[in-house]
Amino acid sequence: MSKISLITALCCVVFFFGGKHLSAQNAPSTKTNTLIQPPYLKAGDTVAIVAPSGVLKNRTKEVQQAKALLKSWGLHAIVGKHVFSQANHFAGTDDERCEDFQNALDDPKVSAIWCARGGYGTVRILDKLDYTKFKQNPKWLIGYSDITALHNQFHNVGTESIHAMMCTSLQDDLSTIKETLSTFKDAIFGKSLSYTIQGSKYNKTGNASAPIVGGNLTMLHTMLGSKTSIDTSGKILFIEEIGEYKYHIDRMLQSLKRAGYFKNCKGVIVGDMTKLRKNTTLWGVSIEQLILDALSDYNFPIAFNMPAGHEKDNRAMIIGRTIQLNVGKGQSTVVFND
Repeated sequence: MSKISLITALCCVVFFFGGKHLSAQNAPSTKTNTLIQPPYLKAGDTVAIVAPSGVLKNRTKEVQQAKALLKSWGLHAIVGKHVFSQANHFAGTDDERCEDFQNALDDPKVSAIWCARGGYGTVRILDKLDYTKFKQNPKWLIGYSDITALHNQFHNVGTESIHAMMCTSLQDDLSTIKETLSTFKDAIFGKSLSYTIQGSKYNKTGNASAPIVGGNLTMLHTMLGSKTSIDTSGKILFIEEIGEYKYHIDRMLQSLKRAGYFKNCKGVIVGDMTKLRKNTTLWGVSIEQLILDALSDYNFPIAFNMPAGHEKDNRAMIIGRTIQLNVGKGQSTVVFND
C-alpha cells in the first residue's frame, strides 16, 4: 500500500469511529409520542404559583383567591418570590421570572406549577430553563394563552401538561366559571375528562384517536422554526386566539401550513376565537369559514366550538394525552383516555 493510500485509510477509520462517537454525543433527543404523566395531586400536596409572563399589577386579590381555592381543596400554595415584581411589561426581569419558574421545576416538594397569568413574556425565558431535576421529579404545568410556549416545551421534554385556568381567571362570583373550576379540579386530581361540544354547520365530520397538542395560535406560530416548535404528525391540534384580525389568523395558518404543520395531523379542534378585531377592509367570511378554507387541502375532522380559551368557560385539557375525537354536525365529543 502506498503512503498516500495508507494515510487515506487511516483518515477514513478516524472519521468513521470519531464521527460515530460525535453523532452519538451531539444528536438531538428523539421526540416521542409516549409522554410521562406526572403524579396527580392529592391532599397535602404543594402547588407553586409563578408569573412567567406579564405583570400582575393590581392582581394581588386574584392570587389570594387562588391560594384560598387551593386550600379549600386540601392543597398547599407557595407564591414565587417575584410574582408581584415589575419590569416594564413583565412580572419582573427575565432572570427573575426564570428564577421563580426554575425553583418550581427543581423543588421536589412541588407537585404542580400554576401560572398566575399569561400576557406576553414566556418566550423570553424558555432557553434559560433547565429540566434536569424536573425529569427526575415530573410535575404538572397549568395555564393557557402565552403559557402555550411552555406547554410546547414540556411536550418536547416528554411530559404531559394541563391547559386550564390561571389565577387571574378567578372572579368574585365563582358561579360564573363553574365549569372552568370543576374541570380544572378534575384534571389535577386525576378524574376522567370528557366533553360534549355544541355542533356547528362548519364542522368537518369524522373520527380520530391521537394525542392532543397545541394552544394559543399566535404562540404556536411564534415557535415555528425553533426547538420549541411541536411535531404535530399523528396528533390532534387544538387552537384558540384572542384580539386578532382575521387576516392575521389566516396568515398564521398559512405559515403553519407551509411549514408542514398539518401534513400528517389527525384532526383540529378550534376553541374560542375571542374579541376578533375588525379591519377597515373586511375579510368577507366567518372565522369558521376562514379556517376551513385554510385547511381545505386536508381530510381530517375539524371541530368548532370547543369551550376553551379566553372566555369564562375554559375547560381543562391534558396536553399530550390521547383523546377520542368524534365530530358531527349536531355535536362533537372529546374523551380523554385515562
